[in-house]
Amino acid sequence: MKSDKQHIENSDEYLGLHVNNGVVQPPSVNPYLKKKKHRILSVDDYVQGILQGNISILSQAVTLVESTRPEDHNKAQEVIEKCLPHATNSIRIGITGVPGAGKSTFIDAFGMHLVENGHKLAVLAIDPSSERSKGSILGDKTRMEGLSVAENAFIRPSPSAGSLGGVARKTRETIVLCEAAGFDTIIVETVGVGQSETAVHSMVDFFLLIQLAGTGDELQGIKRGIMEMADGIAINKADGNNVEKANVAKVQFQNALHLFPMPESQFLPKVLTCSAYEKTGIADIWNMVEEYIAFTKANEYFDYKRQCQSKYWMYESINEQLQNHFYQNEKIEQLLKEYETMLLNDKISSFVAAKKLLDIYFGQ
Repeated sequence: MKSDKQHIENSDEYLGLHVNNGVVQPPSVNPYLKKKKHRILSVDDYVQGILQGNISILSQAVTLVESTRPEDHNKAQEVIEKCLPHATNSIRIGITGVPGAGKSTFIDAFGMHLVENGHKLAVLAIDPSSERSKGSILGDKTRMEGLSVAENAFIRPSPSAGSLGGVARKTRETIVLCEAAGFDTIIVETVGVGQSETAVHSMVDFFLLIQLAGTGDELQGIKRGIMEMADGIAINKADGNNVEKANVAKVQFQNALHLFPMPESQFLPKVLTCSAYEKTGIADIWNMVEEYIAFTKANEYFDYKRQCQSKYWMYESINEQLQNHFYQNEKIEQLLKEYETMLLNDKISSFVAAKKLLDIYFGQ
């Protein structure tokens, strides 16, 4: 312990100032207290816990699936494979919209409506990862005040981790785990309008686009790509002085939808207004979802779409595995820095460097 003189503040140049020594740190309150070690769960432990609806084990399984450690990959795939037969009976809903459209607030109101009507809901919220720090805020739970404490709701924010358009790399596998745990409705929230819609559209049954009115030219929101993917449109924040503007926007969007070809599902998308803040119009949106699901099951498009999605994700998984195998190759890891240096010194072009590296990889 330092003496009084060892504190620089107690030297003669600091007149009138005196700093006392601190007290000796006491021993642990409970000397017998030992740090609890977490039991390493086996594949069967994970599967049994998930099928029993154990939220703690489900969360750990999702963490396992999202892990980038090679040793966790095989274990995660075994868990998914064993859960797959139990993961068929659910409705998957994708929700997207421009930043500020109130997606999280809408999901909170929409989700509470489902939970209050006997549904078991899982919300997979994709949070954008920083390109610089690679970190994510993962703060969606703070905007879903009702759902975050609801008994039959499970909210899982996941970092996009630099994957296509901000869609979490393992979201589809997480859907399988949630369905096996007994959740009959799965909501996937995207980062915002962009490339992520294509990936989310390929893993859900119903795709809902959240729009706003009164923010300028409504035609700016009528983008062909996103509009053609939407199975339904909800104009949020239709409250207060914005009700009339929301109704005008509703007509504009309905007219725009008639200009597009009939969707493959043969279900003409509807445009509805709602207020997540005032909890109005929420029931109508769920009725629209149910109508769509019943319609597509009757014409067998529902099963056809799921089969197409499974095929799409098979190819995506192949691409991902090939990419990972390439970058984890020891020889390639060493050569990458060498070729980067040559590239930066203008000694080789990007395309030639890529071709040479691939030739070396496939020639091994």
